[in-house]
Amino acid sequence: MIAKIFHWWLGVGLSIVGIVATLGIIGGYVKKVVAPQYPGKRQRRED
Repeated sequence: MIAKIFHWWLGVGLSIVGIVATLGIIGGYVKKVVAPQYPGKRQRRED
């Protein structure tokens, strides 16, 4: 019985870690790749 409970909580923890890692990778991609392509008003240069 303890093994079933332990495995369930282990699965929950790994799922949360996986979701957080995926969101971090997506956020890093947006920050490094997509954001420089579409600069905001503060980042635009007047040439």
